Amino acid sequence: MGEKAIEYDASRIEVLEGRHAIRKRPGMYVGSTGERGLRQTVFDVADRAVNEILTGSATRLGITFLSDGGVRVDDDGPGVPVEAAGHTGGPGLETLLTRPFTGPDTSGRHGLTSGLVGVGPCVTNALSSRLTAEVRRDGTRWVQEYVHGAALAPPVAVRPASGSGTTLTFRPDAGIFETTEFVFGVFVERFRELAFLYRDLDVSLTDERPTGEPRSVRFRFPDGVREFVAFLDTEAGTAIHPDVIAFERDTPEATVDVALRWSGSRVERVRGFANGVPTLEGSTHLLGFRDGLAAAVGAYARERRLLTAADPDPCADRIGQGLTAVVSVKLDRPEFLGATRGTLGSPAARPCVAETVRDQLGAWFTEQPEQAVALVSRFL
Repeated sequence: MGEKAIEYDASRIEVLEGRHAIRKRPGMYVGSTGERGLRQTVFDVADRAVNEILTGSATRLGITFLSDGGVRVDDDGPGVPVEAAGHTGGPGLETLLTRPFTGPDTSGRHGLTSGLVGVGPCVTNALSSRLTAEVRRDGTRWVQEYVHGAALAPPVAVRPASGSGTTLTFRPDAGIFETTEFVFGVFVERFRELAFLYRDLDVSLTDERPTGEPRSVRFRFPDGVREFVAFLDTEAGTAIHPDVIAFERDTPEATVDVALRWSGSRVERVRGFANGVPTLEGSTHLLGFRDGLAAAVGAYARERRLLTAADPDPCADRIGQGLTAVVSVKLDRPEFLGATRGTLGSPAARPCVAETVRDQLGAWFTEQPEQAVALVSRFL
């Protein structure tokens, strides 16, 4: 260590809170300072608006990538409460944008859970060079400006407003992120996915950056995961059964939403989600899905004497050939394995999904005997 000992005491400890902690270690809050972290800043703002739609407080969400490199996220909800106006009913505007949310998740199974650490829009504000917040509430339009996550002044009532809602416009800090160029296609894919999973969601995305006409898409899928499977199945070849099998069941453990269809392809396409978060193989709900498939196919095959008592159960690999499926679960308190939330570990999800798939697929086999025999015989 050298002749002079290095002294270390309490005076050398630096305590960072709020925006200072976020700006010091951005990767802890958005995953990275690259493109992945950049897109997370949009999700952290948009998730608040999505949850207002899912709880019935709002009806639409608009996301616009501006020509100057900024992003505008707009909703028609009741408008975030403004402390300066004495509004109540939740965190005020400045609280929402400057303080990490560390309380319990009150959205339950009906809310979206896609943030990495669940602290809300204050992360985006802290990692932006500038953010403008606009609230339309009780007939008044309130505006507040932020620089590097700090408010320049209290919210100001600027003029009367028609309707209600919240608009947050921010520009990522080029001093923090390695790139500030958003990839429009990534957001198209993700919000289309969310619109399939949450049938009440109405979202529009616009890109004003290209020369010429801006690009714009709108997603709303009233048939939910049934339409998701049809979308994924467009290149799967001829379907063995024409209709997508879809069912939803509310249980004390979870809401289970499943759609599936088999085609002549040998490729398996199974997508899993937990509270809107894409999940990997090995997640408990996907294991339960495969348990339920095997149970339903095996029971039907023995009932129709396609298998004898001595025959082994159908092979899982055979059942999966040509299968396109979406397995979505919504839990009150999902338990994810690891910080990146890639694998669902909630133990109750496996038997819950298995029972639902076994019962509902078994009922479809009974209702569609000709299609069922042709399908199950293929597995044997």
